Amino acid sequence: MSDNKTVTLYGNATCPYCGAARMLLTKKAIKFDDVNVSTDPASLAEMRERSGNRTVPQIFIGDTPIGGFDELYALDNSGELDKMLAD
Repeated sequence: MSDNKTVTLYGNATCPYCGAARMLLTKKAIKFDDVNVSTDPASLAEMRERSGNRTVPQIFIGDTPIGGFDELYALDNSGELDKMLAD
């Protein structure tokens, strides 16, 4: 996976959708940056600026915002997630 395909997940430890997104990415052996916004105000501000949203999880592939778990799951089911991550 190239640098422009880096997956970033902004979330927290108590959000069930964050946990589900982590499990899906881990199950697919996709390496991702797991950013805990509840312990780092700067990361929360960065997430809000990048996504325009306040809710977690917020998932990015490179600079492309994916959305939350529902969107990630839909991309995986359609096969689009693998296409987006392919070099």
